[in-house]
Amino acid sequence: MSYIKKIILLHIALVLLLGTFPTKGTAFSNVSAETAILMDAESGRVLYEKAAHKKMRIASITKIMTAILAIESGKLDETVKVSKRADYTEGSSIYLKQGEKIKLEHLVYGLMLRSGNDSAVAIAEHVGGSVEGFVFLMNQKAQEIGMRNTVFANPHGLDDNKNHFSTAYDMALLTKYALKNGKYREIAGTKIHRAPNPDEKWDRSWKNKNKLLTGLYEYSTGGKTGYTKLAKRTLVSTAEKDGHELIAVTLNGPDDWNDHIAMFEWGFAQYDLESIVKKGIVHSIKDDFYKGKVVVKRDFNYPIADGEMEKIKIKIALIKANEKWKKEKDVPSPCGKMIIKLENKVIGEIPLYYDKHGRVDLETLFSTIKEMFLSMIGVHANG
Repeated sequence: MSYIKKIILLHIALVLLLGTFPTKGTAFSNVSAETAILMDAESGRVLYEKAAHKKMRIASITKIMTAILAIESGKLDETVKVSKRADYTEGSSIYLKQGEKIKLEHLVYGLMLRSGNDSAVAIAEHVGGSVEGFVFLMNQKAQEIGMRNTVFANPHGLDDNKNHFSTAYDMALLTKYALKNGKYREIAGTKIHRAPNPDEKWDRSWKNKNKLLTGLYEYSTGGKTGYTKLAKRTLVSTAEKDGHELIAVTLNGPDDWNDHIAMFEWGFAQYDLESIVKKGIVHSIKDDFYKGKVVVKRDFNYPIADGEMEKIKIKIALIKANEKWKKEKDVPSPCGKMIIKLENKVIGEIPLYYDKHGRVDLETLFSTIKEMFLSMIGVHANG
């Protein structure tokens, strides 16, 4: 082969290789799924969507709701007695037996890692008093979260009721909510869990069905798989890179593993999680009464694409000072709000608090001191 031909082939290979990695400003090509969404886990900003509000069957990603309700019940340490109804539940199973006793926590692991339908029924009966009672709790929680296009009819997602559906957007909202719970994060991100099996000589060992987590994608942090004949393949997954966490959902996605990897890679390439507001004193206030005495108690971070930072505008709205406010406790709490806009669209509102000494709470103070210390010893500079 001539030298020139080798150069040409090398050039083609490089073009093909570089073309597989998303770069800033590139548009995202369509996914295989009928409906899909990519959402920022902290802010809820939708980075990509495809028919994200279309009502669809969702199969076993239903179990995200079952899991978070079980966790929030405060009963994880309680022992569950498996009923006949749970034992005889069809579909994917962790092979529970009628009459056996098992800790609720282990049932939630079996639910999320192995998608046990028998586990879902056992959880529902223990937490809700009955499957029907638990379904009421599921729909109540869905409304609280803001899942406006979702109706649950069972705790597992089997196709036993046509009035059981959700959307990619609603399932992303549910996941965003669930991620606030540390125990949920722990369970959803577990690759293998072992549970005692008193009726046998060996313990149960459950490997997570989420292939993104167990090897396909290095930034995967958890999620839930699903499949039924009517719903086809459904998948919710989460991933984190450089402190930026994303949620991906696909419904009826024949190539869902690759769909999720492609969405995550595109999202991480196109958006940086920026600190728009830092907790602490608001120094821009000029009002004599409030100057140097108004604090923000939390950071506000938001995913920003190229060219968007200069389009961010912040407005401060304070309650007009009253001459009757003689003491600090007389000032309303909060005393106003900070309104954050991107291209005239409100992306966040943060409450403002009055403190005549310009203090922030102890958590904020310790956090600031920690950041200063880490910077001094070069931790951030050296990764």
